Order: sequence, then C-alpha cells, then structure tokens
Amino acid sequence: MTAPRIIPPDVSRVQIEAADPDVSAFVSANAGSGKTHVLAQRVINLLLRGVDPSKILCITFTKAAAANMANRVFDTLAQWSTLDDAALDARIKLSTGEKADAAKRVRARRLFASALETPGGLKVQTIHASARGCCTSFRSKPMWRRALRCWTKPRPRSCSTS
Repeated sequence: MTAPRIIPPDVSRVQIEAADPDVSAFVSANAGSGKTHVLAQRVINLLLRGVDPSKILCITFTKAAAANMANRVFDTLAQWSTLDDAALDARIKLSTGEKADAAKRVRARRLFASALETPGGLKVQTIHASARGCCTSFRSKPMWRRALRCWTKPRPRSCSTS
C-alpha cells in the first residue's frame, strides 16, 4: 500500500480555488499532478451546492480518464456517507476551503445516494461520446437531417483547368 501524498499547503490552496465552481479555471499540468483530483472536487462541490447530478456533464479525452474521474467522485461520496462529523468536516474543508455546518454535513452524507439514484447516472463522457450524443439528438430534426445528408454525400471532384 502506498503512503498518502503530502500536498504542500500552497498547492492545496490553488487546487481548492480551481475546484470552486464560481471560478472559471483552466487546469493544465503534468501527468500525476492532480488535474483529475481538482476536476472531481469541482463536481463534488457542485453537488454540495445542491446542483442536480443530472445537470452535470464532465467531458474527458479518454475512456480511462472518464472511468477514473467517475470512480473518484463516487468513492469520495461513498466515504463521506459514513464519516463521523469531525472527519467529514475536515474532508469538506479540504474540498471547498470552507467550514462545514450541520446542513452541509447532512447534504454531504446524502450525495452518494443522490448520485446513484440519478436517472442515467452522473455523466462523465469522452469528448467523442458527447459529440456523438449531440449529433444523435439532433438527427430527428428536419433541418439537421438535411445537413447530415449534405455532410455525408460524396463531394464532387474538383475540375482541373489544364
């Protein structure tokens, strides 16, 4: 078993700021530096604020990253549902940077069940799956049917003027 990573306080502070849903953040860093952690915390913070899980869409580049992110969110929420007040307060503070009150603890403990019961589940998809879903949902619309036919028709060969 590996020892938990010690995150320097200045890095932790920046991660908490980037995980704040009120902040528009661009996360770019080397592999293993905590990007997925920050994005998972951002989703958890949205859920803590009462955002309906069905209204959240997370887009990643690979299926492995999508599975990893979904697992992190669900693992964290599952842990939160069983923690005592002091431990839960500490975890919420690590995620949000704010002190938890009784109402936030109750909400945090219910998030796992809420996410599991969401029709269609928490949506963490690859960019390709998301784009395919958009195209599929518009396929039945007459305007899009014509556009799709135009895009899929072979293009005429260009004429050479020699």
